[in-house]
Amino acid sequence: MLQAPDHSADGATLVRRWVQDLFNERNLDAADDLMAEKYIEHAVAPFGTEEPGPIDGPDGMRRTVGWLTDQFPDMHMTIEALISEGDLVACRILSTGTNLGRLNGVMPPTGRPFSAHQTHWFRVENGRLAEHWATRDDLPAMIQLGVIAPPGPPRA
Repeated sequence: MLQAPDHSADGATLVRRWVQDLFNERNLDAADDLMAEKYIEHAVAPFGTEEPGPIDGPDGMRRTVGWLTDQFPDMHMTIEALISEGDLVACRILSTGTNLGRLNGVMPPTGRPFSAHQTHWFRVENGRLAEHWATRDDLPAMIQLGVIAPPGPPRA
């Protein structure tokens, strides 16, 4: 029986570096080492309507980091859990930061902090991150930032 190649150690290391090098240290040159040139992005941006699909991995990731850190210059990500099996890696992340830039490039900065969880799934190919899915807890973050009012009691 053929077994899939074991990329678990490589994949886990790549995802740890994706968080630490790119987002926490803002080392955008690391994108060249971490991201596949042909990268498939399934994560829809907040307020977005569709998946980006195939993109240039390193350049796309540099744009993503810049887009987020322009809005949240003090953003920090902490990996709370990470699992890896075969060519897939999944992690649960806690992101924190303060909105000091135009939110989503449109709304004025709120100056408010946020703390929100996400899960990120990656597929690893040839020692690089090649595909990404994400589920974010955007509603609590938008409430914390004051963009959306917290729900009230049901109307009678």
